[in-house]
This record gives sequence, structure tokens and C-alpha cells, in this order.
Amino acid sequence: MLNGFHPDRYGGMSSLSTANSKARQKQILTRAAVVFVCLIGLMWLLIPESRYPADDKVATVSEVEKAPATTPARHDVATSAPDSTTSTHCSKPYPGKPLIQYAIMIDAGSSGSRIHVYRFNNCKGTPELEHEEFKMLEPGLSSYGDDAEGAAKSLDDLLEVAVQHVPRDLQKCTPIAVKATAGLRKLGPQKSEKILKAVRNRLETVYPFPIAKTDGVVVMDGREEGIYAWITVNYLLGNFDDKDSNTAAVFDLGGGSTQIAYEPKFTVANEDLEEGEHKYALDFHGRTYTLYQHSYLGFGLNEARSAIYKYVWDTLNPGEGVPKTATSEPLPHPCLPKNATVIPKDYETMLFSGTATNHAQCRKITDSIMKKDEACSLSPCSFAGVYQPSLTKTFPPGKDIYTFSFFYDVTEPLGMPSEFTLTELRELTSIVCSGEEVYKPYFAHNPKALEALKAKPGFCMDLSYLYSLLHYGYDIPDTRVVKTAKKIKNVETGWCLGASIAMLDEVSVCKA
Repeated sequence: MLNGFHPDRYGGMSSLSTANSKARQKQILTRAAVVFVCLIGLMWLLIPESRYPADDKVATVSEVEKAPATTPARHDVATSAPDSTTSTHCSKPYPGKPLIQYAIMIDAGSSGSRIHVYRFNNCKGTPELEHEEFKMLEPGLSSYGDDAEGAAKSLDDLLEVAVQHVPRDLQKCTPIAVKATAGLRKLGPQKSEKILKAVRNRLETVYPFPIAKTDGVVVMDGREEGIYAWITVNYLLGNFDDKDSNTAAVFDLGGGSTQIAYEPKFTVANEDLEEGEHKYALDFHGRTYTLYQHSYLGFGLNEARSAIYKYVWDTLNPGEGVPKTATSEPLPHPCLPKNATVIPKDYETMLFSGTATNHAQCRKITDSIMKKDEACSLSPCSFAGVYQPSLTKTFPPGKDIYTFSFFYDVTEPLGMPSEFTLTELRELTSIVCSGEEVYKPYFAHNPKALEALKAKPGFCMDLSYLYSLLHYGYDIPDTRVVKTAKKIKNVETGWCLGASIAMLDEVSVCKA
């Protein structure tokens, strides 16, 4: 064949060659078809039917809203992994319990909703957390107002996480709870109840998970937050594993409130925890813990900031109240750094200029807003007229005190260690409140702290309030060591895990 000559392109082949070529092509095609059919048959026999269920189809928009979220086939492969119901920690469960259990908790906050899908093994008497799936979405349920159905459907993307990660054969026995915080309560009882009812109905009719028997879909109060946070911290510390171990005290500081929860021990004869709402008997894993707990509404960090601004204004303008129009001349504020000008978020008609030179001036204000002088009807009292046993007497040194949320968020950027005494907290506060000429040399080797102090003018005020709250309010001695943490064993120190463990401790009821 000559170079560049293509007989098939120009038609230059003889008729005999063409016929032979066509015969060979036909034989090749026939053999290929036979091989293809055999391969298809072999694949059909080897691939399980469950991977391609008969009802798998592309759903319309209306079907997506109505059909249970557990039916699409894409979930089956993800949730049917060989190790989905086994554990690397043991092969046999604790008597009377399944080897693997899941729990689903939705934290419906004011700014957004968060889902926690927890996987536990029951190798021992207490469930052991193996894994957590987490996702957050904005906005929160309260943003939907009158649209209760829209609020309920807004959780679908979060619930998809649960459907994907809980094995299909365990879903009907995996409890779920939706707990909203105070943000939903601000809508009023009529709107909030309507939203909660819509959420419950959607869980019952669309999803396979059984709703927790106790407070499955509710607005949670501060009392429960404190108790569940106490469970979370002590669970992560392993304090429930040993019946003789001491439990830790828990102090939480949110934006609107602060909570305390601990197990007091009375050593003096005839002394015991007084009866009242502060007393909480927790039946947990075969033991009863008698806890003291209280949630102080209005004493969260955001509320404290507002109270401090108002205190300064009222002191300099007695009897005038909050100004209706913006003030032109700034008022001196001893908790703000020099030359800083601030308009408070909650009092936009006020204007303040920082004059901070030392901790004592600001501390006088933060102590004053603790309301220590309110009438104490049942003694001893901590602050705001609230009964609280003496921590010095009923929770002596040697037992852990854990603080978290804003306690951590305020101190961590400034390089405070995870354990410190209140004396060290007071010294740090004094350095920060003394101004740049003092704190710049102190933080010379901590650029992160210098950046934080430059970006936010409120550190002196916040630190002063933290110290006043712990020492003057809760009456923790200066020499006492406190611990602060955002996570313990890589798990957040919030209430969600504790609420989930308590939910598992209930008598489980599977969904039909």
C-alpha cells in the first residue's frame, strides 16, 4: 500500500476484499454481542437488589415535600456500611442493651438550628460516645413568625444528615428531640406553640425516628440547660464510670443568663439542701444525684454589658432615664479604654468615652449590678436574693469547677491557661484595665492578645464582670482553681450531649 493512500476512504478495494472484510466484521460483532449479554447477566446476579430498590425514582417537588425522607435510594449505600452496627471497642454489648445506639438532638436557637447526631456503643454500663455528626443552618425557627409549616420544613436539611448517617435498620429505634431556647419564647405562647406543633407533626409523619417521650419537642428553660450541661461535662470527664468519683461543678455564661449546677456535700450534722426549685433529683444510670441548680436570667454577658452602660448613665444623669435623642457629648466610662468612643447596642442614644486607668473603678460598677443587697428570704444567698449553699463549705478544693461559653470566649484570646485561680483572673483584669502603656509590654510576646484588645474595646468591662460574677456573685474564693474549656475530649461542653444521654436513659420505644 502506497503511503498516503486510503482505499476505504476513496473506494479503491476489490469486491472480494470487501466481502471478506464484511464477513470478519460480522463475526466480531456477533461475538462481542454474546460477551456483552453474558456480562450483563453476571452483573445482575452479583449486585444486590437492595442497592436499586424498585421504588427509586426522580421525585417531583410535591413528592419531595410529602414523601418520607428515608426512602431515596442514595441513603442506602451510606447507611448500610458493614461496620454501621458494629464497634471496634467490643463485640458484645452490656447486658440488656444494644451494641450500637444513636441519638439525635436539634438545638433550635434564636439565630439558627443545629443538629447533633451522636453514635454510642454500649460496651459498658454507661454509653460511650464514638462519633458525632454536626450541622448548623440559619435562620432560627423564631424568624418564621406566623409561618409554622415553613419553620418545620426548615429543619429538613438538618434531618437529612440524620437519615444519611443513622443505619436504616436502627432508624426506627433512634430517639430524636427538638429543644428550642428562649428565642422562640419571645414570639409569644400562641406562635411558639404553633411552630412546635408543626415540627412535631412533621417528625411524626415524614421521618422514621421516634420522638423522645419526655420533652421531645419543647422550649427548654434555663434550669434544664444547667442540668444537661452538668451531665455533659461529667460524662466527658468519666465521672459516671466510678461510683466513688467526685462530680464537677458547672458554670455557664450565655448572653442572657448564667447557670450553676453542682452536687453539694454537707458535712455538718442536720444540714442539707433546702427544698425548692433549686433542688434537682437526677436519676441517671442507676444512681440518684441531688443537685443544686439555678439559672440567673438577666445576668448573661450581653445583659450585663447593657446594665453597666445604664448604671454609668444613671449615675451621671440621676432621674433622667434613657435619653430619647442621641447625646452629642460623650460621658466618661471607667470600663472602656482611653480614647475609645462607644455607642451601646441596646442604648443607641447614649455615647461614652473611655477613661479606664485601673481595675478598681470598673470593678465597683460590676459589683454593683450583682444586686447583692437584695432581700434574702432563704439564706445563704449568692446574689439577686437567690438561695445558694456556700461553695466553700459544700464544694471544697479538690473538686473541679468548670466554666464555659463566655467564660472561655473572653479569656482564651488573651492567653489565659485552661486552669487558673481567681487571683490570676483579677491580675489579668487589672493589667488590661490599666491601658496600653501597661498591657502592651505584658503581651509583647502574644500578638494574638494585642490584636484582640485592639479590635474590641470591651475586654476590661467583660473581664471585670467575669471576676465579679465568680468571686462576688457566686462567692468562689480567690485562691480556688477554676477550669475553662470549649471542648473536652474534642466534644463541645454544651447541653446537647447531656440531653441526648439523658434521652437514651429513658425506656426506649421504637417507632412502628
